[in-house]
Amino acid sequence: MSSTSILVPAYNEAGAIGGVLAAIQAVRARLDGPSELIVIDDGSKDATGQIAAQAGARLITHPYNRGKGAALKTGIRAARGDTVVVVDADGQHDPEDIPRLLAHRPMYDMVMGDRGQGGGASPLWRTPGKAILGFIANVLVGRQIPDLNCGLRAVDRRLALRMLPLLPNGFSFETTITIATLKDGQTVRWVPIRVRPRIGTSAVKISDGLTMLMLIVRLVTLFAPLRVYLPVSLLAFAVGLWFMVENYVLVQEASVKALLAMLAAALFFLFGLLADQVAALRRGEVAYRHDESRNWPAPEPLTFATGPADQDRLEGEEQTNTSAPDSRQNVAGPL
Repeated sequence: MSSTSILVPAYNEAGAIGGVLAAIQAVRARLDGPSELIVIDDGSKDATGQIAAQAGARLITHPYNRGKGAALKTGIRAARGDTVVVVDADGQHDPEDIPRLLAHRPMYDMVMGDRGQGGGASPLWRTPGKAILGFIANVLVGRQIPDLNCGLRAVDRRLALRMLPLLPNGFSFETTITIATLKDGQTVRWVPIRVRPRIGTSAVKISDGLTMLMLIVRLVTLFAPLRVYLPVSLLAFAVGLWFMVENYVLVQEASVKALLAMLAAALFFLFGLLADQVAALRRGEVAYRHDESRNWPAPEPLTFATGPADQDRLEGEEQTNTSAPDSRQNVAGPL
């Protein structure tokens, strides 16, 4: 039976996280398989961590604010379920949508929420930027992406672990894992979800959008470099051809600018071919690691603390296991 780890990254969300966790706990009671709820407190200065602990969640605390992506990386590494579900702590997502995402997970490597036109309850000032980023992502990836960076998603845990080295520590985490999963050839499905206005103030800045744009270009350069180099090469060649024709018409001789532009076009094309070969080797390595990951040991069973007494018991077991001497014999003998 498949198990589920629900991750809630939180930073100064004391006003919203209590209701979010209560709704998630109600949904967990109706899930078919075992599940766990993990809250990653990313250095909050309010009572976010205390509220999460009181709600019965497994609490992991960062000593200072490291970013949403870093919090999710911590949660993915700590998760023990076969599937990792990510839910925002600001109250935008309805936990009742979690079972609808999990229903599609056996057939898809990642199931994402689709917030509809405009990205749901996002502020109006962010809508144009998200539309531009979405258009660029669609062109670079080569397919229609209904929702590029929805925070509510269910992901295969082993796939998420393989992607961790590519993923950033900031708010671009969702965008990056979406692009990387699509370019890696994994299966992705979008499910319409309900979205509500967030509680509190968003920490997303305009600079995060610029960072996200650079990450999209870097990822596509890694997985499909000719989609970047070939258009640039064609543009440089077209500019060089224009200068060449113009100069021959006006002064009947070759143009230095035209020769430089055509030389640049050739270099861009050759760099693109070289990068494509490197990317092909990279894709082969990723495919090999994907096959090898099927033989990885299964995660530990989802038996975790549900109260103070259970927590004390688990801590005692950890201390016993840590202090126990190594029972393995030294087969090599003395030197």
